[in-house]
Amino acid sequence: MAEQLPRAVELVRRLRSIREVAEVLDGEGELFPYEADAFTLLRGRALAVVFPLSARAVQEIVLACNAAGTSYVARGAGTGLSGGATPVDGCVLIEFSRMNRVLEIDVTNRTAVVEPGVINADLSEMVAPLGLHYAPDPSSQSACTIGGNIAENSGGPHTLKYGTTSPHVLEIEVVLPDATLVKLGRRDGHCAGYDLRGLFVGSEGTLGLVTCATVRLVPDPETVCTLLASFSSLVGACEAVAGIIASGVLPAALELLDDRTIEAVEASVYAAGYPRDARAVLLIELDGAAQGVAEERECVERVCRERQAIDVRAAVDEAERAALWRGRKGAFGAMGRLAPDLYVHDAVVPRTRLPEVVAEINEAAARRGLRLANILHAGDGNLHPNISFDRRDANQLQRVREMGEEILRICIEAGGVLSGEHGIGIEKRDYMRMLFDECDLEPMRWVHDAFDPEDRCNPGKLIPTPRACAESNPRHRGYAKVEF
Repeated sequence: MAEQLPRAVELVRRLRSIREVAEVLDGEGELFPYEADAFTLLRGRALAVVFPLSARAVQEIVLACNAAGTSYVARGAGTGLSGGATPVDGCVLIEFSRMNRVLEIDVTNRTAVVEPGVINADLSEMVAPLGLHYAPDPSSQSACTIGGNIAENSGGPHTLKYGTTSPHVLEIEVVLPDATLVKLGRRDGHCAGYDLRGLFVGSEGTLGLVTCATVRLVPDPETVCTLLASFSSLVGACEAVAGIIASGVLPAALELLDDRTIEAVEASVYAAGYPRDARAVLLIELDGAAQGVAEERECVERVCRERQAIDVRAAVDEAERAALWRGRKGAFGAMGRLAPDLYVHDAVVPRTRLPEVVAEINEAAARRGLRLANILHAGDGNLHPNISFDRRDANQLQRVREMGEEILRICIEAGGVLSGEHGIGIEKRDYMRMLFDECDLEPMRWVHDAFDPEDRCNPGKLIPTPRACAESNPRHRGYAKVEF
């Protein structure tokens, strides 16, 4: 321990000497806000938080960490919900929020070159006068960064039609764990050989650090129609989701909010005019050519009424449309008023299994005496059960943890998977074995170790430790650091 203290002091001194580092934080009070991302059930304490301004500075930070034998973790805005940016104790946290420049906008090729700290929504706002936007739209898009979105392969309400982050990322510049700077992919989207760009998107910062990205911009649609359908039963709303997709209509977004979510939203600053007497509502957005949208609207309204919708109405203008979406995207914030803590879960099931899965999850929560509200990216079967609780109650916290595992078990048994957009991080790392056996996991470790053989780049995330070598293999020391 006596040897480690001078080594840590020397590392912080070296980090402060790097020319294009804006700031280094190492005081106890300064480090506290960085102990977790938005998944607050687990925390860690970094040795220091460092703010680079360039790719060269990131390379020098990695070299300094390697020389000191210290791990490092990338962080953007800290909005992640699976612990992907939670520091391993004693690591260096590399905070990318000040690498926030839009370097180039190419209208002809519909691309933008951005640094990782660019806020998601800011890019769309910047290119809006050009009739373009950046399609991936996580609910936290007013705060989350594109670098963080790349790390988690983030989704959002419009994932149903436009996909997650990956198809919108053409080329990335990455600092590898040996401090080499490389480019993966191509700006034109046509890259031969192994798709290393695709490998890095969604790797949760465990293979390297993104310092720049060329992303795809898409043209604004000719027409947008936003519908709100209300239902007297949650089952009816879930059945309408499957019915809409089965009809051949592919909405840009198809979101479901249950009555507890409606109650929270309408009692908050995000109030959107959702009917308080509904058991559930569907927020359905159609976009494209005017004639096609009109025909799709008729079809969607018919399907909803066949599933006993109480009412189906369309936003009459842009202000009402914005209000409906403000309620949806503010729902997680609205739930923050219900209890001191909120656990936002994430899993995926086949659309046709939504009614039974949601019912089973609600019953499991009721048995444990937990308050659970549901928000769904229902069109692609992505569930977000939200549990309001108080972590100061040890018994309640234990029930919440048990419920988190139960949600995953229910979804996997229904043919689902562990995550639709939040990633694995530390939240679901050890639950990977619910879905994969050791024969599946071992090739993932081979890939990881090919890039990061010393396991210093965001250790302890994504892949569970091999049961036999958690203690014996020093390369996996980080994986054993954090226990849920």
